[in-house]
Amino acid sequence: MMHVLKGDITRLDFDVIVNAANEQLAPGGGVCGAIHQVAGKALAAECWKLGGCRTGQAKMTHAYELPCKAVIHAVGPIYSGSPKDKEYLEAAYWNSMVLAYDFMTKNHMDHLTLAFPCISTGIYGYPKEAACKIAIRTVQRMYAQYKDTRHIDVTFVCYDEENYMIYKKAMHVR
Repeated sequence: MMHVLKGDITRLDFDVIVNAANEQLAPGGGVCGAIHQVAGKALAAECWKLGGCRTGQAKMTHAYELPCKAVIHAVGPIYSGSPKDKEYLEAAYWNSMVLAYDFMTKNHMDHLTLAFPCISTGIYGYPKEAACKIAIRTVQRMYAQYKDTRHIDVTFVCYDEENYMIYKKAMHVR
């Protein structure tokens, strides 16, 4: 099941949230900076030990002071207009879903709530409507290919009104 919500991903009660991370997994701006600020310094210390993360990949950490159980750090592409941008953004969502499924399985959970921010649409400059379509299609493809992933309830959490309206329209939500 997929939903859209306007809000601050750091304040919402989900099992797992996704961070729109940079390759160094370092505190940054936007969603990444907000997640690191709320989680506390221990998150940055754990991320540093992970040795970074390539574009399109994702890694998981503890949540520390966040209200969730874990954080998936997904690295989206810096938009260049190249066909590779789409592949990397799809991979960031796909790999996040894989980590969420693994977390659910390892923790013997029947159901998991997962919150995605709008990956790469801030300072990375990915066109918002195109990124939205990629996000939704990737989650739908994961649900179709791997039936057990349907136990992951995905919510796209949009911080700003523009992204929220784009997702509502794309998901045909009133």
